[in-house]
Amino acid sequence: MVDTALSSIYNYRAVDEALGTSGQPSVAQLASVAAAGFTTIINLALHDDPRYSLPDERASVESLGLDYVHIPVQFAAPTEADLLAFFSAMDARRGEKIWVHCAANIRVSAFLGLYRVIKQGWDDARAFELMHGLWTPNEVWSSFIATMLEKHRGGDPR
Repeated sequence: MVDTALSSIYNYRAVDEALGTSGQPSVAQLASVAAAGFTTIINLALHDDPRYSLPDERASVESLGLDYVHIPVQFAAPTEADLLAFFSAMDARRGEKIWVHCAANIRVSAFLGLYRVIKQGWDDARAFELMHGLWTPNEVWSSFIATMLEKHRGGDPR
């Protein structure tokens, strides 16, 4: 039953047994995430638009006994600092069951692809499969991804 509850979350993807990603979950859906054994929620969305956020996600998540990390990434202007904060959050929780979301699983899929290439050594095609299954990056994101790969991978053309 938990799988059905999770699959109802917008753009949900079960990445592997320890990582789930999605668009913005509702408060009830956050309870399903907790029931599925996830221990941390990382939110890359902004918190100031009621169409794409909860009134107090931190309180909702923490009331479920989960750790909450909020890295507000401006969709039109992702930054290296945002990405490095994401890397740090992921590294600090290695071995935990993590749920990462934004408004639509778009920021997440790009950041996760970069994490897999830069921090885990994956090849680009495999690392960005999730992203390409959800969206095609616009110019801002294509440029950001290319710049981050160039800078942090040292220009390795993998």
